[in-house]
Order: sequence, then structure tokens, then C-alpha cells
Amino acid sequence: MLKIKFLFLILVSFSLLQDAQSQGKIVILHTNDLHSHLEGFSPESQYTPLSVNDDKTSGGFARIAAVIKKEKANVGNTVFVVDAGDFLMGTLFHTVEASHGFQLPLMKMMGYDAVCLGNHEFDFGIAKLYDLIKSSIVSPVPQLLLGNAVFNSKDPGDDPLEELFQNEVIKRTFIIERDGIKAGFFSLLGINAIDVAPYSAPLKFEKQIRFARKAVMELKQQGCNIIICLSHSGLSRGKNGAWEGEDYKLAQKVKGIDLIVSGHTHTVLDKPLIVNGTVIVQTGEYGNNIGRVTFNRDGQKVTFENYELIPVDDRIAGDEETEKAISEQKKYISGKILSRFGLDYSSQVAETSVLLDIDVQGNLDESNLGPFVADAIYYYINKHSSAGADVAMVSAGIIRDKVYPGIQTPADIFRVMPLGSGRDDVPGYPFSRLYVTGRELKNILEILLVAAKSNSDYYCFFSGIRAQYNPDKGLLRKVINIEIVKPDGTTQKVDFSKKNKTLYSITANSYMLEFIGIIKQKSFGLINVVPKNAKGEKVTDMTTAVIDFDEGRDGVQEGKEWLALVEYLKQMKDEDGNGIPDVEKKYHEPVQAVVAVK
Repeated sequence: MLKIKFLFLILVSFSLLQDAQSQGKIVILHTNDLHSHLEGFSPESQYTPLSVNDDKTSGGFARIAAVIKKEKANVGNTVFVVDAGDFLMGTLFHTVEASHGFQLPLMKMMGYDAVCLGNHEFDFGIAKLYDLIKSSIVSPVPQLLLGNAVFNSKDPGDDPLEELFQNEVIKRTFIIERDGIKAGFFSLLGINAIDVAPYSAPLKFEKQIRFARKAVMELKQQGCNIIICLSHSGLSRGKNGAWEGEDYKLAQKVKGIDLIVSGHTHTVLDKPLIVNGTVIVQTGEYGNNIGRVTFNRDGQKVTFENYELIPVDDRIAGDEETEKAISEQKKYISGKILSRFGLDYSSQVAETSVLLDIDVQGNLDESNLGPFVADAIYYYINKHSSAGADVAMVSAGIIRDKVYPGIQTPADIFRVMPLGSGRDDVPGYPFSRLYVTGRELKNILEILLVAAKSNSDYYCFFSGIRAQYNPDKGLLRKVINIEIVKPDGTTQKVDFSKKNKTLYSITANSYMLEFIGIIKQKSFGLINVVPKNAKGEKVTDMTTAVIDFDEGRDGVQEGKEWLALVEYLKQMKDEDGNGIPDVEKKYHEPVQAVVAVK
């Protein structure tokens, strides 16, 4: 009889345990578009992650790690931590990842389970991405996902990435079994993200909807209780203010996805979008927020309960272990990158009492940061290159951060212009120089005035030039006056008649100058600008246009955008006598080089 009672108690206990495991809460913590913002900003000199309520900075991996650790300490919740891509590219930390993989192991240590690849992970090409991941996986890393990748059997260029798939370092789908829960994950790289990832070639991508349907079916067949898509595709507002975009369409067309963790568009959703029963969330950018999604679980049934956006700010005391690891990496960056320029990570380059701002979603005519960057490029090239520059230009799309009031370090300056690489080991796009006629210069301005209305990336800031245009005039007839402003302040009127064969140099980063080659496309064939060298010969290989910043040395010594900003700031006057240069007052307000007149 006692044996029967004992057996009964065991069965009851087992039943209660099973019931407890079949009920509870599933919590998904998520980020997107971190862009290697490991430290809080801005400026970074004010960041105090281990104390609270004493700075105004936002973000920081130490604070994110603390949120994750606190959530995982909550008994009864099953927690998953994920990121929706573009975890790299944007700060000095990304510059040493290919040889000294740090961020992915750090994210694993912080508690991340899965991370998907975004377009910026391909910025240096597949070979460099392979090097980065290989240098990272000497330590444990989160599971990497790239669901809709299609390998090219005829081109070996994507073989390194295919090797990582074969070794399951990267997967298309991924299942985590935790606390009796099967959570299925898959990822997507969206249409626009693919378009702006040219160095992902020869890799191709399956159509997003088609792959998502297959992934959902596969994960359901494997008994997943919840299915989560990490989608580097994004959301946008339509003309009527309603939400739309690739992830919105994904939820409309694919059944069975419980949660879409969205990325790519840097959209802040303080409330979730629910489309056909699918919850869509996104946190914005740079680790300013971490999202927390809660689902209830009752047996096999999973239902959405709540979503909140947690600000990552100075109210959160950061995780000491995470910050200690980051501090050591800062020392490595100083020795590897900055020391050759007489800098270290915390050098005081300059200070500003006002915000130098750019809003790519707003009125770019009101930016004071864009003109500052263009002037810095103009100054830098005319200082270091004997041929100098007539016109310097920079696209709004490659200015990635603002300059916030306070003391600016190299880390703060680098965040403004962090993209690209050249043929040396110094991060950043190199500068190039091309020559055009006065008429071609006018036509470039004409097309940019039109193109910028459809895409803010085509909005350009200029230095060394003043131009006037009449917005009421028709296509290719708006620009009415152009003057070249020389370094000494004198001006030269540009004759843009066909008979004028004078050549004017345009300088920008090598990526930006490739835009000249698509002027014909943007003008529907009406305009064809022929990029030339100083002799008037057509340039077909853009590498020949790269500017040599030390003509006395062998090879081409490249200049970089972020170094242009550093040098320009360092030569400014110290207005308050504290030994730190101050940003000139002329940049306290917008300065337009191309202005509308009637």
C-alpha cells in the first residue's frame, strides 16, 4: 500500500512539474543596428557606465549586458536574446574586427543567443567577413543566421561564406530548446538591404516571402512552440502616415510567424505593430534602446502579452565584466590604429557648445554638420595634395552620426564618417579627384537637386563652391550661377557654356565619386558626365583617381574622411583658454553652398 501511495505521489509531482513547464512566460530581448556602438555616447568622454544618474549619454554594451543579466535572473521566465543585424560598422571598434574578433564573443558573453547578418556586415566584402568571423570563433559566439543566402556554383567568390554554412557557424534556421520550450529562429536580408550591399556579390538571395514560408513550415514540422524571424528588412511610413515596408508585407503574406524582430531602417517602435497576428518590433539604432517582448505559454499555445522599449541610459548601472573587456579593447585600438597619428582613444581633439546636426529624414538644408564635413574635406585635401581641390562634396547618406556638445575624442569624430576601407590598413574610404567641365559641373548640380527629392542619400554638401538655382525652373534649367571659392577667399565665376573647356576638380571619397558614373542613368539619358583626369583624359578605372597624400613616398598614401575631420578641428582656435580647440561659431547655424533664389 505504501509503495502505491509513493508511486502516486511521484506521478502527481511529475504531472505538476510538466504542467509548470507547459505554462509561463517567454521573454525575447532584442536589438538591431548596433553598428559596433559598444560605448555610450555622446560624447564618449562623458560616459560613466558603472555609476548612475551622472551623465546624459545613451547606449553602451555594459548597460545592455546589465539589462540582459537582470532579465535572466527573473525566475519563471524563459529568456531569449537576439539581434536583427548590422551589429558591425560604425565605430573604431569595427576597424580591428577582421584580425582581432572581439564583438561577437563579447555579445555571447553578454547573453545573446542569435544574431543575423545585415547589409553592413558585407561592407568589406565576403573575404573580410570570413576573416572577421574566423577570428571571432576562437571563442564562443552567438549563432549567426543568414536565411535566404543562395551560393553561386560558378563563382568561387562566395566559397568562404559557404564554408561557414557547412560548418554551421552560420545557419538558415536555428532551434533553441530551453525550459521545455522549442523556439525556432530564421533570418532574412531584405530587398533594400541587398541593394545597398554591393560587396555581397557573387552571393545571391532567395526572395524573402518564398524563403520565409519554407522556413516557417520547416520549424513547425520540428515542433517549435514559437517562431521568430530576425529580418534585416525594415519598416517605413507611407505618404498617409500609415506603416508599410518589407516587414509589414512579410507579416501580411506569411502565416505562422509569431514575432518579427525588424532591423535596417533604424525605426523606433515604442508600440508593436500587429499584422495578421504577427507581432513586429524594432528598437531604433546604436543600442539606444533594448526591446522586451513577452509571450504567455499555456501548453502548446503561445499568445502575445506585452512589448516595451527599455531606454539604455544612465539610469542603468552597467555590467563590470563587460566594461572591463571593452576597456582592454580600447587600449588595443589605440595601439593598432590611433597611435600612428599621435592619438589615443581618449585624446581631446576639440569641443563644441552646440549640436552639429544632420537629419536625413528631415530638412537637410538646415544641417550645420554637412557643411562642416565638406569644409573639413576641402581643407584637408588642399593642405596635403599639391593639386588641391576646386570643389569638395559629401553625401548626406555617409554621414552617420552627429557631433554632440562637449569634448570630442577620436572615437566621437570617427563615428561621424566611419564607413569604407581602402588599400591600406587605415580604416575609411580614400579620397579621389576627378575633373569635369563647367557645363558638366552645372549638370551634376542639376541632377542632384532632382535626385535628392527621392532619396536623401543624393543630397550633397559642398565646399569651395557657391551656386544659385531657381526652383521654379524646369529640368536641367534650375542652376543659374556657379562660383568657385578659392582657399584664399577669392572667387571665380564658372562659365558653363559648351565652348568653355576649362576643367574643375571635384573631390570626395572614392565611393561617392562613383556616383558621377550614374548621372546618365538618373537623368534618363539626357546627361552624360565624362569623368576625366587633369589632362582631360577619360577615367575608366576609379582606382587611378585616388589622391596621393604624400607624393614623396612610393605608392599611394591615402587620406581618410575621419582624419580630415580630426585635422580640421585641431587647427581651430581655443576660444576659452582651456587648451582644447573650439568648433568655429560659423557652424553654429546652417551654411548653404547651393541656395535657392527667384
